[in-house]
Amino acid sequence: MEITVTIPDELAREIIPEGVDPARQVLEDMAVEAYRAHRLTGAQLRRLLGIPSRYDLDTFLKKRGVWLEYTLEDFRSEGEITRPLLAQQEKESEQEQRSR
Repeated sequence: MEITVTIPDELAREIIPEGVDPARQVLEDMAVEAYRAHRLTGAQLRRLLGIPSRYDLDTFLKKRGVWLEYTLEDFRSEGEITRPLLAQQEKESEQEQRSR
């Protein structure tokens, strides 16, 4: 889809930094806002902007002031998932030490 936007010159100078491609700036701004509003996933945002990896996307988003949404519930859920894995790792480590 192609979209044309008309912005008065005096406002365009305020919105688009000097030396930046206006079309790219508008696309990035629109895409970031759609991501913040949960209308785009990270994978869709990467594809739309041609960002090669999740790490590059994280860097891009941090520069735009968009932080990973990580709630207390997310933390607790990861703890529940990780707890058995850590217990298994500890058990295997103890067995390995006994066999030496």
